[in-house]
Amino acid sequence: MRARAAEPAPLLLTLRKAVSIALRQNPEVAIANLNLAESQENRNIARAALLPQASFQTSENVIRGNFAAVLGRDIPGGPSHYGPFWVAQAGPGFSAPLFDLTLWERWRASKENVSADAAHQTTAREQNAQLVVSQYLAGLRAEAAVSAAKSRVELAKALLDLATDQQRNGIGIAIDTLRANVQYQNELQRFSEADTQRKVALYGLARLLNVDPQQPLELTDAASFFETPPFSSNQTIAAAYAQRPEMKAVEAEIRAAEFTKGAARSERLPRMAVNGSWSLEGLTPSTMIPAYQFGATFEVPLFTGGRIQAETARADLEIRKLEQSQRDLRNEIAQEVKTAMAQLESARVQVGAANLGVSLAEEEVAQARDRFRAGVANNIEVITGQDELARANDNQIAALYSYNQARADLARATGQVEALYSR
Repeated sequence: MRARAAEPAPLLLTLRKAVSIALRQNPEVAIANLNLAESQENRNIARAALLPQASFQTSENVIRGNFAAVLGRDIPGGPSHYGPFWVAQAGPGFSAPLFDLTLWERWRASKENVSADAAHQTTAREQNAQLVVSQYLAGLRAEAAVSAAKSRVELAKALLDLATDQQRNGIGIAIDTLRANVQYQNELQRFSEADTQRKVALYGLARLLNVDPQQPLELTDAASFFETPPFSSNQTIAAAYAQRPEMKAVEAEIRAAEFTKGAARSERLPRMAVNGSWSLEGLTPSTMIPAYQFGATFEVPLFTGGRIQAETARADLEIRKLEQSQRDLRNEIAQEVKTAMAQLESARVQVGAANLGVSLAEEEVAQARDRFRAGVANNIEVITGQDELARANDNQIAALYSYNQARADLARATGQVEALYSR
């Protein structure tokens, strides 16, 4: 028989480690990093246009021409052609802009584009960190549900065994055993459903982390799911405006659009540049002598067919679009902050009530079990108590999940997901 391949050891994940892995390996973050690098190279290209350019050129040509084609008529008694002769040329050349505001404004716009792409990169990191946090919390919720379901299965099995023993000893009746068995099967079904949800949550987390699909995951923060750590953050809307990378991105894009508009307007202004070259020229290497040419150009646009006006209008329209986006983004951020704060406050109340509900439900089950064991009552009270405990467990897990998710949502609304969950 072929030996089965050993299953890889599970990847142990804390929430912070999961966020850290995602920020290194998630494709969307990688694409944002590449976009930033591309923007930086575009800035370097724009800067290069402001700097002097130098090159070295060498050429070798064999020339033969028609005199009549050059002079426009034949030369009576003269040769019909000149050449062929060999011409060699080698030497450096240069050019440099002296005054060109268009190039300057384009360079300034490229710098702001770098700032915008840096903010977009931070946005991608924040969004992916939020997705990982939410999926990790969903995994913790599923783990807690599995743990609670397992405890209820064990309790239902113990109560079934108790009912079976009492019926065997003539103390209990068959319907009590039947009810206990039905409840036991119900709890087994709930456990299976909870376990499936746990697996699905872990599959989703593996996808976000971009790890091998065959790599099992284990959430090591599961034991702390029932803790409710305090959330320390500057929760004001003004702080969110200052910290959210989306706001920084749109502000940089507006500045870049203004510089682009300035570049378009500057094309109406004169441009000055210098250029020249120095080389050795001759018909043979031994006859080559230095040759050079230097000059300056002064260019004034007179008529461009409306191109400059159209480029300026287009840039102005882009600025207006970005300003509309900025206003909409401010309203969206304000809504997200206020909603997250309200949900977090509500979740705190829900957690307190849910924790108390679990304690009361556990006490109810314990008392009903004692009464059933003593023969004072049938197991209807026990079954009812088990159902109440199941609901209390579900309420507690849902409340804790809502609290932790609201905490993550408020961190996202204030632009602090990475700072809170990865450091």
